[in-house]
Amino acid sequence: MARRQHRYVGFVALGLAMLSPAAANAQDPDDLAPYKMLRSLQFVQDSVVTGDHSAGEMQRFMLGTIDERLRTVNPSIFDDDRNVDAALIYTMSGGNPQTLEYLIAHDVNGYFDNRVTDVLRKYLSGKGLLVAKTLEETAKEYRDKKIGPYLALIGGNVLIATKPTDALDLYDQARLAAPGTIVEEAALRRSVAICVDKGMLDRGMAYSQRYVRRFLHSPYASQFADLFVTLVVGHDHDVKPQDVIDILSFMDAPRQREVYLRIARAAAISGKPELARMAVGRVQSLGGGTDNAFGPLADFYGGMAGLPTEDIDQAAKNVSGIDGNALSPRDQALQEAARSVAEQILRAPDPASLTQASNPNTDHQEITSEKAAAIATQPGAPGALPEPVPGGVASTGQSQDTDPSFNAFVTTNRSKLDEIDGLLAQEGNEQ
Repeated sequence: MARRQHRYVGFVALGLAMLSPAAANAQDPDDLAPYKMLRSLQFVQDSVVTGDHSAGEMQRFMLGTIDERLRTVNPSIFDDDRNVDAALIYTMSGGNPQTLEYLIAHDVNGYFDNRVTDVLRKYLSGKGLLVAKTLEETAKEYRDKKIGPYLALIGGNVLIATKPTDALDLYDQARLAAPGTIVEEAALRRSVAICVDKGMLDRGMAYSQRYVRRFLHSPYASQFADLFVTLVVGHDHDVKPQDVIDILSFMDAPRQREVYLRIARAAAISGKPELARMAVGRVQSLGGGTDNAFGPLADFYGGMAGLPTEDIDQAAKNVSGIDGNALSPRDQALQEAARSVAEQILRAPDPASLTQASNPNTDHQEITSEKAAAIATQPGAPGALPEPVPGGVASTGQSQDTDPSFNAFVTTNRSKLDEIDGLLAQEGNEQ
């Protein structure tokens, strides 16, 4: 760690020196070669995805400084292929696309490979699909070069929608060639996204484990967590709970509880009680012996998942037991929906609704098959075919003398349940 901090301080000192034109002119020109400046940028970017979020400001500074250097450098400096690679990598690392255009316009000696610059220009202008095949071939051709991992990464970005399997191959190429870097972080995270979209559970879980072990503190880790939750909930019958526990075990307890809460919430909304109960149990166990602030919220999600089960009384208590003011607006809507469902399930039936609409067989006479057939053909009889209705609207077959209180009960509660279904559907779409 001390060595890493020493290197970082050295790069910061170099960056500060670049701020002063006088200091820059006093140094040997080779000390400010683009490839050396690029190393500083790469170190800063890799520091960001491994947890040093304070390096973000230095990243912006380095991008601006390299941009200025590339526009003012003597073109002969590109006799060194390392500087050519540096200019291309800078462009693929969030640099100014117009700087690439400037360099190409002034490249009278043919330092830059036209195939590479053409695919980069198309990609940066949002037309990557036009050169998808060329980009894939170029990435494989340059796989052992400095620019190889970056070309593979953007190649995967282009193919992710049309050829996801080929995109995964390019992402694998990128991350294996640049381990521990921002390139690997992006490749792993986007590989998980493909696995979620295409239902590749095993590969998705493998990529997820690698991501958690390497980039738990990345500023993009929250995006990964959303993808992981979607992957697990979408394959609740196939995923092994122990695999989920093993992957998340690389996180500290607070982060684990947060992810398990997300799983519990998504599982409850999706009607997957077993997965929700597993996640709730993990939240509670991880908070054992401490003031577990997530405990009541976990009980709430567990209660939602338990509404369709036999222990509905306890589930309803868990749903109503948490203070609505402690919930987010979305969870408040869920609480209201779940509470309404529980009330409808637990409400005692109206005795009037149990009254039979048809006349009982008071004579206790045996009903033969002939009599049954005759009754069934009578209009309004149970099981009779609905009669034609003017205007072409089919009758529901409901008897006109049905108990009015029963009709009111059905109409009112059907409306409530439709509203609840709408809320839950909306919640599901937001996930």
